[in-house]
Amino acid sequence: MPAPERLLVLLRQARVLLRAMPGRQGRVINLMDADEAVICGDLHGHLANFQALLQVADLARHPRRHLVLQELIHGPFRYPQGGDKSHQLVDLFAALLVQFPKQVHYLLGNHELAQWTDRPILKGDVNCNELFEEGVRQAYGSWASSIYQAYLDLFAELPVLLRTPNRLVISHSLPSIRHSVHFALQRLQREPLDPTDLAPGGAIHSLVWGRDTTLDHVTAFLHHCDGDLLISGHLPCPDGFDIPHERQIILDCAASPASYLLIPLNRPVSHSDLVGCLRTVQPVSS
Repeated sequence: MPAPERLLVLLRQARVLLRAMPGRQGRVINLMDADEAVICGDLHGHLANFQALLQVADLARHPRRHLVLQELIHGPFRYPQGGDKSHQLVDLFAALLVQFPKQVHYLLGNHELAQWTDRPILKGDVNCNELFEEGVRQAYGSWASSIYQAYLDLFAELPVLLRTPNRLVISHSLPSIRHSVHFALQRLQREPLDPTDLAPGGAIHSLVWGRDTTLDHVTAFLHHCDGDLLISGHLPCPDGFDIPHERQIILDCAASPASYLLIPLNRPVSHSDLVGCLRTVQPVSS
């Protein structure tokens, strides 16, 4: 782990860089100067998969390749005292963004939103929010309060949706059918943020919590986003991915097998093209 004083600087730099990302409109990123992208599913603290995906992306050798991450926090990996270690992935993201400020993207997921807005997520009897904060205390001791606040400040700047030049839409999920009637992309593109968008039923809350993946519903969502195909996460996939229909691919990188997409952005792609771009994460060679 980095020295806490160095980490605090990195987190604050990353927050500034998130706001300055080229193509950003409010909480939406229109990807620019990109030939291809590595798209990842939920990671939930899985450090080995994260490292393998960084190796795949190889951003230093591919300056027009982008890396899209999502849901880094709230995983099953613990410190000996019991705290959640998933903050380590946020640390790595911050360092990566500082190194590649125009190539790395971290999409807001429901778990980051919950931590940021202090709405606990429970898995069984486990309070994920408390375990995350406890992990920060166990890792950074007297620096924990400042570093934890820096995490929350960073989560508050994360984008919620990416659009590519070839009409792909990438988001953690999409609003439920019940909330989709109120969805408008323009609401996500405006600044400053309306606090009601973070509450249940609000535009951002609905976007990261929905689980409806029927073809008609996804097609309507894509129409609102001016896109043709949706790449999302949020839903667990035992095979590392799911293909619910011809408009969507769901990715999951939180366990094994884990799947990602390495896709072109500089030419039109069909759904079958995307399926052909699916890859399985391979462990990093020691």
